[in-house]
Amino acid sequence: MSALAPVTLAGWNITLAPLAMEHAPGLLAAVRDGDIWKLAVTTAPEPEPARVEAYIAKALKGQAEGRMLPFTVMDGDRIVGTSRYYEIEPDVPNLAIGYTWYAASVQRTHVNTTCKRLLLGHAFDTLGMRAVYFHTSHLNLASRSAIERLGAKLDGVLRNHKVHKDGSLRDTWSYSILDSEWPAVRDRLEARLAG
Repeated sequence: MSALAPVTLAGWNITLAPLAMEHAPGLLAAVRDGDIWKLAVTTAPEPEPARVEAYIAKALKGQAEGRMLPFTVMDGDRIVGTSRYYEIEPDVPNLAIGYTWYAASVQRTHVNTTCKRLLLGHAFDTLGMRAVYFHTSHLNLASRSAIERLGAKLDGVLRNHKVHKDGSLRDTWSYSILDSEWPAVRDRLEARLAG
C-alpha cells in the first residue's frame, strides 16, 4: 500500500473533506467557538489566523510525507473541526485516528459519532486495515470515555510518552479496534446515529 490518497467521506449530514489551506477561515471560526484551544491536552491551535494556517501547513506536510491524511469536518456546509489518520503503517496495515477537535457548539452531538463511523468504515472496509488505534492523554477523561464508548479496547499506557502544550509530561493511553471487532463496533455506531 502506498501513501493514502486524499478522499472525501460523507454521511449523516457530515462531510470529511481533504484538509486544505482554503479551510483556514472556517477552522479559525471553529476554534473560536469555545475555548478548546486553551486545553493542554488538545492539538487545537490558538484562534489566530497565522496559528491556524501553521496548523494546516504542518498537517499537509505530514500528508505529503505519507505519514498523515488530514480531514476538515463539515456539518452541512459549516466547518466545525478536524481529524486525521496518522501513524500509518502500510506493511501491517494499521493506522491511528486522532488530532480531532471540534467547535464547542457541536461537541456532544452526532458529529463525533458520525466522524468515527466514517473514518473507521473507510479504514476497515476500503483500506483493509487490520487495526485502528486511538491515543489520548491520561488527563483527557472526556476523550478516554468517548474512545471507550466506541468499543475500543485499552492496550496499555505509555508513561512519559509525550509533552502537552504546556510542557507537562503526558502518559498516553493507547486503545485499538481490530478488524474482527469492526462489525460489532459499526453496528453500535449506526444504532446510535439512527436513535
